[in-house]
Amino acid sequence: MTTIGFVRHGITDWNIQGIAQGSADVALNETGRQQAASLAERLVSEEKWDVIISSDLARAKETAEIIGNTLGLPVHHFEPRLRERSGGKIEGTTEEERLEKWGADWRTLDLAMENLEDAAERGLACVQDVLEHFSDQRVLLVSHGALIGLTLQKLMPETFQKTSMDNTSITLLTHTETQWRCSLFNCTTHLVKSESY
Repeated sequence: MTTIGFVRHGITDWNIQGIAQGSADVALNETGRQQAASLAERLVSEEKWDVIISSDLARAKETAEIIGNTLGLPVHHFEPRLRERSGGKIEGTTEEERLEKWGADWRTLDLAMENLEDAAERGLACVQDVLEHFSDQRVLLVSHGALIGLTLQKLMPETFQKTSMDNTSITLLTHTETQWRCSLFNCTTHLVKSESY
């Protein structure tokens, strides 16, 4: 049985300000670092993890490194396929700015955003590589909200009709032969202790 823990990165200033990040390389803020440290403490007290793989964007990399330092586990590699879905022209803008620039129907326009199916497919390809190279191990994949959600919908479409991932949430999937099972979804109990967030 292979276990995959999908982790969304810690919070950033752009998250707080409602600015679309996509593939923009935005760093964690101090709260995001604290969130990652809280998750790391939770993970070290639970079952052992074998491998950490992270998106190569700064906010995920730093989250993964904070977790890895606590677990005594170096990040195995930084994976471009785990990057957030590219937002094209909307990256760096708020909803208000998008409405002002492109109007209420901006979602229907071609603003060079990455196709949902393409983003889901690269997330799925990464997961398939994990199953091939880390069979029967416990693997943390540190990524981004939309990319994790799209990948979950691709893996288990009946289970995940809709997804919304919180910062430093963990979602646990196990894979046996051809079957996926989700035992934990979008869990942030490690943050409850720190209501300063």
